[in-house]
Amino acid sequence: MVGRALATAAIAVPLAQKSGVRLNAVGKPTAPPASLIVRILATSDLHSNLLAWDYHTNQTCASRGLARTASLIATARDQVANCLLFDNGDFLNGNALGDHLAQRLGDHADMAQSHPMITAMNHLRYDAVTLGNHEFSHGVHHLLRSLRDAAFPVVASNLRITKADAKGLGMRSLMLNRSFHDTEGRLHDIRIAVIGFLPPQTTIWEQRHLKGRAEVHDIVETARALIPDLRKGGADLIVALSHSGVGGKDARPFGENASHALALVDGVDVIIAGHTHLVFPTADCANLAGKPAVMPGFFGSHLGVIDLTLTQTVGHARPARWHITAQQVETRPIAQRSAMGGALTALVADDVAIAAIAQPDHAALRAWADQPIGHTDVALHSYFALITQSPALEIIALAQSQHLARALAGGPFSDAPLLAAVAPFKAGGRGGPENYTAIPAGPLRRHNTGDLYIHPNSLIGLHLPGHAVLRWLERSVSLFHQIAPGAQDAALINLDFPSYDFDVMHGLTYRVDLTQPAQFDRQGREVAPDARRIVDPCWQGKPVKPDQMFVVASNSYRCAGGSGFAKPQPDQVIFEARQSNQRLVETYIRAGGRVKPPAQPHWGFVAQPGTTVLFDCDPRVIAALDQAPHLRLEPLMRLKSGFHRFRLHL
Repeated sequence: MVGRALATAAIAVPLAQKSGVRLNAVGKPTAPPASLIVRILATSDLHSNLLAWDYHTNQTCASRGLARTASLIATARDQVANCLLFDNGDFLNGNALGDHLAQRLGDHADMAQSHPMITAMNHLRYDAVTLGNHEFSHGVHHLLRSLRDAAFPVVASNLRITKADAKGLGMRSLMLNRSFHDTEGRLHDIRIAVIGFLPPQTTIWEQRHLKGRAEVHDIVETARALIPDLRKGGADLIVALSHSGVGGKDARPFGENASHALALVDGVDVIIAGHTHLVFPTADCANLAGKPAVMPGFFGSHLGVIDLTLTQTVGHARPARWHITAQQVETRPIAQRSAMGGALTALVADDVAIAAIAQPDHAALRAWADQPIGHTDVALHSYFALITQSPALEIIALAQSQHLARALAGGPFSDAPLLAAVAPFKAGGRGGPENYTAIPAGPLRRHNTGDLYIHPNSLIGLHLPGHAVLRWLERSVSLFHQIAPGAQDAALINLDFPSYDFDVMHGLTYRVDLTQPAQFDRQGREVAPDARRIVDPCWQGKPVKPDQMFVVASNSYRCAGGSGFAKPQPDQVIFEARQSNQRLVETYIRAGGRVKPPAQPHWGFVAQPGTTVLFDCDPRVIAALDQAPHLRLEPLMRLKSGFHRFRLHL
């Protein structure tokens, strides 16, 4: 009888599988395992961009604005019933509207007003958010004041508060309880754990606001410590909001870009990445360590969409569990570039409700930003900022130098040679061909100062020896690829380096020898100690001596060790301004400050006859080529990315 029963079962199983019926241990039909689809929607690096408007250029911009992304959110929710919406940080600060609101909400009269970014996110019903490093750019008080009105939870897993006035900045982890319908229409209770991470460097970049108030721990180690308890607590799904770039598999401790390493942590199911303003997945990589991951651009340019099929497994000795059995990831853009010319075209219209929320503060900012402050005799642009002296950087350097000289007048450092270190915030790159400062000669208005200096950094004065200044420059010029003599159309700029890593030192003259390897990598680690790209550095025509002392005007981000630059010793800091550099630039312009075209650029490349490199720029630069006659730039072609490619003869 036993043998006959086994034979019958052996025949029945394949028949049952064909008919879609499952049999239990005694051969009776059971219901198939429950299956449901969960859609996870994600935004990141919104930086208070509520509308499709560029406040620096004072014109519309089709590739930005939460009002546009909101239209994609509504469509995505209509398509799938079970949806979650998360933001990955840097939502509050980082554009002119964010700066304006930080000042306005700080006024006692406006204490009752809610931050429109928070109001908009409340309206969109975000399920949870994490904090980015720029959330702290206007201080802890402003952040707490803004989050006071948030209807969504904030999770900041690796943020440890060390002072009472910073409490309330987020919880270590979050468990969301949701009732989702399966494919048969049945309701199931799903528990989604959410963890969120800031870059550990946040306390360095924002030390003026966070010193003594908070610590930021390693991303990967924090996740490993949290996940076991979340699983014990019944988490069916663990979503990591990682305000961190993708990075590599083997991220070093306290790595800035650790999302790939985070995906390798056992128990993490979904990664939402950000911080580096890129779009992921790419054509070359569809996931991280086999797990669904998305990075949805910046300024609202894309909506991240992750579709998960969850299937329930039922065990006799344990409760039912849900597992990811299928995944699909995409990013949906709010604009696209035309095949011919690369012009941006909007794909969606504004969400009416979000636009209405933004409108009052948008109108107030535009009126404020349109006020005249001065005049410029020359065009202030950053088209050539990575290959020669830039008038847009020159005016920042002059403003910093003038303020610092006045502050130090009559003191022990007043006679020291004065330099100014400045870098271009807007010089193409991942920001696209629109990402340049381009102010024509003529009247200057308040919004132009934001175009020249986009972050709320403050002026720092340093007292440094010549060898430290030259090492600083070596770190800066590591942005360039090594170029072999006689190379043809070689890539000039290492795109792993953002343009704000490229400090030029006004007050010195020098040349850059591209035949030498880069002394530093993107993280500021020394990779070629013997390399020397800086050639013939001089101050007022005399060679810089290693022990010669200089006063250097820089900014709070750089002097906190931002981007891996050497952090100065406490006794090397001789001045700290209370005002932002943006305000100093405005003060300089209001006082009649001007930029004069130099007779000879203070820096350039060592000549390499017969050698050419490629340089991509805004197509508008063609009309400005006569402003840099010393550059041997040859226009080649318009790229699909919207950039125009040039050949630079070295």
